[in-house]
Amino acid sequence: MGEVSTLIGQNALFSLLSHIFFMGITFYGLQSLMYSQIFKKNHVFQTQLILVLLSIAIGGAASRVFLEFTGWARQLSYLFSS
Repeated sequence: MGEVSTLIGQNALFSLLSHIFFMGITFYGLQSLMYSQIFKKNHVFQTQLILVLLSIAIGGAASRVFLEFTGWARQLSYLFSS
């Protein structure tokens, strides 16, 4: 039971770090866009809020794809084991 708990904990930690990493990269990338043409002037807080929410949505989706690929890569060993 201890080994299973350790693996579950490691998986949770890896997932959390993956989500934070991809959300941070998405936030960094979205800052390069010119928002002045889309949003009203002097609405800085609302613009930043949209930027954070978009980062969470896009970064979370990218992280889920990454985690699925890593999970599938781990499962490939079962294909070649006898």
